[in-house]
Amino acid sequence: MSNWDGALETARRDGVVNSFFPADFALPMVAPRDLGEAAARLLLEPVDQTGIHYVEGPERYSTADVAEAFGRALGKDVRVVTAPRERWVETYERFGFSKPAAQSYARMTATVLDDPMQPEKSERGGISLEDYIAALVSKQIALAM
Repeated sequence: MSNWDGALETARRDGVVNSFFPADFALPMVAPRDLGEAAARLLLEPVDQTGIHYVEGPERYSTADVAEAFGRALGKDVRVVTAPRERWVETYERFGFSKPAAQSYARMTATVLDDPMQPEKSERGGISLEDYIAALVSKQIALAM
């Protein structure tokens, strides 16, 4: 969920959340606190509990859900603007990535979109996207005062 922290500025200023994914594409997101709690708990487990553990939020969310959560928290309409796939490398380069890094990130983004991970079992955190975004917006408003 914290990957969306940087979207607050454009959501507030322009009513826009930019994305590489279609607005309706739902994917796993988790609040840092939920992830930290899972990691802390696993550090206390017996060694035979080691391995890969998938942690997600209470449900999967789309960019449209992100825009809606920002809209509610900001009290304004917020819409999704999706970067076309053929401009992903260029867009990553505008973010400051080198050409090889931009190409790598574009491939990673395509993999997430074209072959989404569907783990057999995921642990579900308790913090919803709406609650996470509302807390983010409240914190930024408080810092601005």
